[in-house]
Amino acid sequence: MSLLTPDLLRELVAEARLAPSVHNIQPTRWQMLADGRLALVDDTTVRAPVADPTGHDVRVSHGAALEGMSLALNRRGLSIADVAIDDQKSTSPHAVVCRLTIGSGATSDPLVDNAPRRMSWRSTFAASSQDEASLAELTASRDDLVCIRDRKQVADIAAWADEAELSFIRAADFRRELLTWMRLSPNDPLYLQSGLNREALAMNAIEAVGARLVLGPLFPLLDRLGLAAPLLSDHAKTQSAAAMILFCRPRGEDPLLSGRHFYRAWLEIDRAGLKACPMSSLADHPAFNDRLRAMARLSDEVRLVNVFRVGRPSASTSPRHFRLPVDQLIV
Repeated sequence: MSLLTPDLLRELVAEARLAPSVHNIQPTRWQMLADGRLALVDDTTVRAPVADPTGHDVRVSHGAALEGMSLALNRRGLSIADVAIDDQKSTSPHAVVCRLTIGSGATSDPLVDNAPRRMSWRSTFAASSQDEASLAELTASRDDLVCIRDRKQVADIAAWADEAELSFIRAADFRRELLTWMRLSPNDPLYLQSGLNREALAMNAIEAVGARLVLGPLFPLLDRLGLAAPLLSDHAKTQSAAAMILFCRPRGEDPLLSGRHFYRAWLEIDRAGLKACPMSSLADHPAFNDRLRAMARLSDEVRLVNVFRVGRPSASTSPRHFRLPVDQLIV
């Protein structure tokens, strides 16, 4: 007999959907199976093919959603007793990624309460006397996080991040795809549901209009004039961070598992009293990935999956999560 009911599934999905996904595209769907298991399903129509040509980031996103479901179950005294990975290729728009056997009885997960508080902080950080203790707590919590606090190194990384981001932005197809996932006007029907809206991007109305122009028709001219780089720069925000956190996982690990750990690492950042902003371009750019690996002296056995800038927000925070309705996430 299944421990799941339709009403319980809706509750679980409402919490599991708080997990992060690439560009907040939310490719994960859920399905109750006849045998009582729960399927994590890939909506193959939801993609960011330019930013994620191999589907790696989508699978990481599914992993984060899987961990989100684990946390939602844990809150109710339930657990994932088994994860059966489905390796079969499917042409269906809804392809099963894995099947979950739900069990009863679970030790309370210390990160459950951090899920609704986690957010991307895309503005500046404020220095605090508590930063050192928080960072020590964070790095002690996981062995896949590397903390870089040296101010010269942080400044170097801030410059590298701008260079890496600009290198991707210079591709017209990358800009077009990014703009399709940016919700720069509250009049966008998906403003509160998916993608990156003004609030999530920490933009006011004027900045949002400017972003549409800079990333749109004006970019080639601005880039030729040397103005695109300073207009798009996050250097000040990055340099204000208390530290840079490198998220590293074993080489060859299934991105689905990496995604589970990615979400938990982000929740640990929140539990340490800090906020974070992922800087994926640094990990995605081979040259800057190599520079960071050398700076942190990472071994060949691990890969650099992502980079966070972390610290305490320079303004009060009120986390909001812009997600698709639950009914659209159950198939």
